[in-house]
Amino acid sequence: MNNQDDYHNIGLEIGITIRRWRARMDQRLASIDLTQARWVPLRYLSHAGGSLPQRQLLERVGIEGPSLVRILDELERQGFIERQNCNSDRRTKIICLTERVKPMIEEIEKRSAQLRSEIFDGISDQDIALFRKVLAQMSHNLGKDATRK
Repeated sequence: MNNQDDYHNIGLEIGITIRRWRARMDQRLASIDLTQARWVPLRYLSHAGGSLPQRQLLERVGIEGPSLVRILDELERQGFIERQNCNSDRRTKIICLTERVKPMIEEIEKRSAQLRSEIFDGISDQDIALFRKVLAQMSHNLGKDATRK
C-alpha cells in the first residue's frame, strides 16, 4: 500500500466490521437473552474447559476489571457461572460454568458457526490465512513497547 488513506482506512474498516459482527451476533442471541458482553466470557470459559481464574478471564476478554465483575455478577444471578475459591491462593477466584449453561453454550457455538459461515462466504482459505497473518503482525506491532507514548 502506497496510499496513506489506505492505511488510515484499514483501522476504520476493522472497527466497523467488528461492530457489525458483534451486532449481528447479538441479534442472533437475543432470543436466548444474551448480549456480546455476556456471551464472550461464556465462550472463553467454554474454550478453556469450563473454568478459568478471574484474572485470566479478564485478560482474554480484554475489558476493565469492574466491567467484568458486573458481567460476572449478572451471569451468576442467571445461574450460568459460579465463583469458587482457589485452593492454592485465597485471593484468586475461579470462574466456572454451571451445568445449566452448557446447552446454551452449544447454541452459542451453533449460531456463531452459522454467522462465521455467512461472513466468510466467498473468501478463500488462502485469503483467510493471509488475513490472520496480517492481523497477528499488527497485534504484535501494537504490543511492542506498550509503555512508550
